[in-house]
Amino acid sequence: MEVVIKNLRDKDFDMARKFAVEGMHLSWYATNKLELYIYSKYFWYLEITKATRAYGAYMDNKLVGVLLADIKGKPKIFTSFYYRAFVKTISFFINLFYWKASSIYDDTNVEMLNELKRTNEIDGELNFFAVDPTIKGKGIGTLLLDRLEKDEKDKMIYLYTDSGSTYQFYERRGFTMSGKRDITMEIHGKEVALTCYIFSKRF
Repeated sequence: MEVVIKNLRDKDFDMARKFAVEGMHLSWYATNKLELYIYSKYFWYLEITKATRAYGAYMDNKLVGVLLADIKGKPKIFTSFYYRAFVKTISFFINLFYWKASSIYDDTNVEMLNELKRTNEIDGELNFFAVDPTIKGKGIGTLLLDRLEKDEKDKMIYLYTDSGSTYQFYERRGFTMSGKRDITMEIHGKEVALTCYIFSKRF
């Protein structure tokens, strides 16, 4: 069945959120299903409100993959007041209850990005990339990246990932590992060891 890449439809947002739950270990930050639902909505709204490019991969008109990118100087696509208000509200509670884990992770990423910026002019971030975990061998991720590379030719793009994700995919697609940091986060009273990466590529 053919995979078609086109602009992401807002009616598919909830499916994209579910892809993130599966592929981005969001369950680490939740103790129950309600927490996971709220956190995954927060995560999705945070990323979609940054997006200047939002692609969906579709098979038989069903969403099977998502790529969001934030390209410098281009307008945001989804600017809903509700999304931004939701993110602001949940951010308050995350900073209140989970600040140790989120601060270590975020500070590490910012540190790696600042190092990358010392030697490179950055044009944008690939800030969300997820594929339906039940579908394999269709090259969906490659097709989504190909579309971004075509539309943002000659741009220097970076992305954050970590050892809990399939970061090797980016190496196979010609991205350079531009930074690597080992961290330990405290989540719900447990220590979680993780390696953070920043990858970059000029399309």
